[in-house]
Amino acid sequence: MTRFQNRLPDALRDITIQIGIAPQAMGSVLISFGKTQVICTASAEAGVPRWMKEQNVSGGWITAEYSMLPYSTSPRKQRDSTRGKVDGRSTEIQRLIGRSLRAAINLEALGSRTMWVDCDVLQADGGTRTASITGASLAMALACQHLVATKQVATNPMKQLVAAVSVGIHQSKVLLDLDYSEDKDAEVDLNLVMNESLEFIEIQASGEESVFNNSQLTTMLDYGRTGITQLLEKQRMILQK
Repeated sequence: MTRFQNRLPDALRDITIQIGIAPQAMGSVLISFGKTQVICTASAEAGVPRWMKEQNVSGGWITAEYSMLPYSTSPRKQRDSTRGKVDGRSTEIQRLIGRSLRAAINLEALGSRTMWVDCDVLQADGGTRTASITGASLAMALACQHLVATKQVATNPMKQLVAAVSVGIHQSKVLLDLDYSEDKDAEVDLNLVMNESLEFIEIQASGEESVFNNSQLTTMLDYGRTGITQLLEKQRMILQK
């Protein structure tokens, strides 16, 4: 099997990141994993969810929202607002994004604020959730820098960057960062989220009418760790600039 543009099994797609794409947000990023493009923004507002007040939970909170714009796929995807509810897939993905980001930030240092993270998919070609997490981590880091620069917080709440990547088994071969043509026929699908210490935040793995063994799992995790290391380095380079 030959991958698009002769990409090696353990190679990422071309990754591009542009910051400041949404000037009204505290932090914003347009991230591309190959043809997959996602705008990720982060902004902090005073106040926390009611349940935190009722349970006397101190610190702040992070809420993530994820959506695929109608023109991001073919055929056109109906807007959630038109259907009157968020579909199950989007709900699951935005919960994953929220969990991943809460592992990266000191909620006490954030103070009594809610960090709103929005991920809007402009074009979908596989890996939208992993691109969203990687871009949202950078958007949130930029927002935290803004909070420090404007003296709204005493210390930077961001503990570590996080990144995510997909891995899978396609035609019995382990592949990193699957595009849609590979993902739709993959026998095994795995999404991996890690922090800068290369500690696991989340592993989502399932056989699509198939199974996988320990050796394949080890290879998938090794490929994923390699990809995430490269993504974290790209994030750090942008923040240093």
